[in-house]
Amino acid sequence: MVRRQNVGDEVHLRGLIELSNHCRRNCLYCGIRRDHAALSRYRMSRQEVLACVDQAVTMGYGTVVLQAGEDPVLSGPWVAELVGEIKSRTNLAVTLSLGERGQAEYALWRQAGADRYLLRFETSSPALFERIHPSLPGVKSDRVAILGRLRELGYEIGSGVMIGIPGQTYDDLASDIMLFAELELDMIGVGPYIPHPETPLGNETATGPQQPPASELMTYKMVALARLACPRANIPSTTALATLNLQQGRELGLQRGANIVMPNLTPVQYRSLYEIYPAKACIRETAAQCHGCLRGRIESIGRTTGTGRGDSPRRRQDAPTAPEPQKQ
Repeated sequence: MVRRQNVGDEVHLRGLIELSNHCRRNCLYCGIRRDHAALSRYRMSRQEVLACVDQAVTMGYGTVVLQAGEDPVLSGPWVAELVGEIKSRTNLAVTLSLGERGQAEYALWRQAGADRYLLRFETSSPALFERIHPSLPGVKSDRVAILGRLRELGYEIGSGVMIGIPGQTYDDLASDIMLFAELELDMIGVGPYIPHPETPLGNETATGPQQPPASELMTYKMVALARLACPRANIPSTTALATLNLQQGRELGLQRGANIVMPNLTPVQYRSLYEIYPAKACIRETAAQCHGCLRGRIESIGRTTGTGRGDSPRRRQDAPTAPEPQKQ
């Protein structure tokens, strides 16, 4: 009911393009971390990215999401030129998810036309964040502060968390929900922690009465709580949910408060290499197959596919009303 009253029954499709699996960071849980030496690396060309963008237009998507590891080769000017070209040739909204970057780059990308930025804080616990996200030399991460600066630049801002990280507590999850509301996020992504065997955290297990499970059910609970705490946010039913339950994961996420899905436009030859966690759902599907599958899943639960950009309902409703012209 809360979801329907605030964002309606439409499910908006965001076309995901995974530009590069190069990353300068060494996060303890991530399959594309810098020290994963056995991983074959790739970086899409501008022409490959634009071909995916053309597919998004053909399939009627309102948004493309350009995602990558923190790849220094994807420089500020390179990304700005790409964003500018997308905006000049399409009506798509452009969401960026390129990690922690400099303020000048964020400003440049916004000036080029980028509409949204996704930066997951992963956990509201500073101690847990520091343990699983080793800092770069001389740089201390403060993703909450970065999200504030992104909002000041005019981006719609998105963030999110993993559920069931070893060492996490139920109190941490409650704090996550409160931080979602405090930040007034336009987009919220919550997904289960899925261990990757080639990472330091991959073989670590944690148990105890305060350790949340990295389960499908706990993820649905967090999706529902996020919707109640932030009723006007856009919330995806994630690929990670589909990985845990290929048959119904996305549908059940949508039925518990989500209103976004992200069909993958990344060329098939690259998808298995963007392995943040193992056994990702749908990595062998073409963009067309993924598109048809997701539309069918949306319709199977009585929902409709959204049209247009699917901008933040919170932004639309909070926008100032233009003054009425004075009578002469």
